[in-house]
Amino acid sequence: MEKFIVSARKYRPQTFDTVVGQSHITTTLKNAIRQQHLAHAFLFCGPRGVGKTTCARILAKTINCENITPEGEACNECHSCTSFNEGSSLNIHELDAASNNSVEDIRTLVEQVRFPPQAGTYKVYIIDEVHMLSSSAFNAFLKTLEEPPPYAIFILATTEKHKILPTILSRCQIFDFKRITPQDTVDHLQEICTKEEVKAEEAALHVIAQKSEGCMRDALSIMDKIVSFTGGVLTYANTLEHLNILDADYFFKLLKCMQEQDLAGSLLLYDDINKKGFEGDMLLNGFAEFIRNLLVCKDNRVASLLEVVSSFKDKYLQAAAETSTSWLISALNILNESEISFRMARNKRLHVELTLIKLTYLNQALELSSEGVAKKKLAEARPLQFKRLQPIEVKAAPVAEAKLTIETPAVKPVVVAPSVVEKKPATAAASKPVETPKGGGKLSQLTKIRQQVIGKQEDAEKDKPIPVTEDKLKEAWTGYTQLLREAKNPASQSFDIARLTVTSEQSFEVSCNNNLEQKFIEGERSKLSEYLQQFFNNKSLLYSILVDDNGEYDIPVERPLNNREQFMQMIEQYPLVKELKDRLRLELDY
Repeated sequence: MEKFIVSARKYRPQTFDTVVGQSHITTTLKNAIRQQHLAHAFLFCGPRGVGKTTCARILAKTINCENITPEGEACNECHSCTSFNEGSSLNIHELDAASNNSVEDIRTLVEQVRFPPQAGTYKVYIIDEVHMLSSSAFNAFLKTLEEPPPYAIFILATTEKHKILPTILSRCQIFDFKRITPQDTVDHLQEICTKEEVKAEEAALHVIAQKSEGCMRDALSIMDKIVSFTGGVLTYANTLEHLNILDADYFFKLLKCMQEQDLAGSLLLYDDINKKGFEGDMLLNGFAEFIRNLLVCKDNRVASLLEVVSSFKDKYLQAAAETSTSWLISALNILNESEISFRMARNKRLHVELTLIKLTYLNQALELSSEGVAKKKLAEARPLQFKRLQPIEVKAAPVAEAKLTIETPAVKPVVVAPSVVEKKPATAAASKPVETPKGGGKLSQLTKIRQQVIGKQEDAEKDKPIPVTEDKLKEAWTGYTQLLREAKNPASQSFDIARLTVTSEQSFEVSCNNNLEQKFIEGERSKLSEYLQQFFNNKSLLYSILVDDNGEYDIPVERPLNNREQFMQMIEQYPLVKELKDRLRLELDY
């Protein structure tokens, strides 16, 4: 029985031309070999399974080849290439840094570097997964990596460049490998299937390429597994079944049910999907990717981002043309929120069904929202219509018992009373009673205006602020202190001791002896400000509270009277006591 070799090893590239999807790196390396501009240290970084270690081995074999082709490729015929292909070359050393990451391993490697190659030109050291080295191992490797012997070349490979020390990065020539495109993967798989005489549908190979996510090693492993499962035939159906992937036909049917608002059809499709063993999160994720592909098809400029089976492209384009962009964006938003909250849901099936219900009636919700927005839009511009107002006739009240002052340029003002008018009918102007003209009572309105002016002047006099003076300020301060004392507020003592200084007609300063007194007065700021503003009738009254440690002040202290003071108080109240003392010639010991 022939020993089976997996496709990833059997069809591993042996020359730069056979490397898939990394032409930007292989071209650079071939030009460097031809021009003999090889760096002493290379760093190959990129995702898994894209050809980092493969390119490192091809580079090591090519630079030691005895008959390099004009294109910069190895001949695969000389002794060096043959020994390399057989795995017996002494000029190539591979080290797995994941399992040999200590300082001792690196020191052993550094000691080997001192010995020149016995055959060939270069000794190549390939260190795979170099990011797994410890910091001490990196530091032990720095000097050798910076100034190696002329025959030594180091090739470091890693999937996580950010974990490597900057001092290592600065000493290497860095090559970034990219993910292999689905089309390149399909072409390579098709080539292998032809060599292995495997019947494969292109749609099946597309599914494998999408599932591998740009990793050629994964694509080859998946293909080997499906070929073993199906007996050498790769079809679209058995590939979907083996990879446990939902068929895109389900998504097209779901979309049709949702566009027709057929809730029963959507729920029955989900039940069919659930019976086949697909979890709800797989449906949400797959349908979100399907909606994303439809959204991509909306614009020809991004149609290249559509990564689907070529036979389905026309179907995607047709479905995208029949679906509105607003529906696709809203559906993506609903699916994204549902997928995030799926893990937190206790009833997973109900959670997915609620999402399907929202998507089924999404068109109706969008129509309602668009109608609401349309109502909010401004109507056509129209001229403003003003209502014509009718003039109001003012009926003046009759003037009774009013005194009129009539001024003439030649005669002094005469005060005419109604009683005088009755006694002297000879004067025509005075004999008639004073009446307000029908046209609008001009005289009464003039009187009202005069009264309003006089009232405003009186109000202005009342509202005029009182300037801050020492007497007024002391009076107001004493009044507020008395209120505090009546309320038994401990701040009253601080108000008694405080010293006031007038700085302007609208401001003053309060000087305190210490911080404690300042805090007591500061605690009454709001009530004190309101009291003082009312007292001085000035809303813009300002004051500041300062602490003056050096100020001279008198603190009222209650202390008991001494003997002399008691005697003086006694004789002041009872003079006979002093007379008795004098007559008896008494001496008092104070």
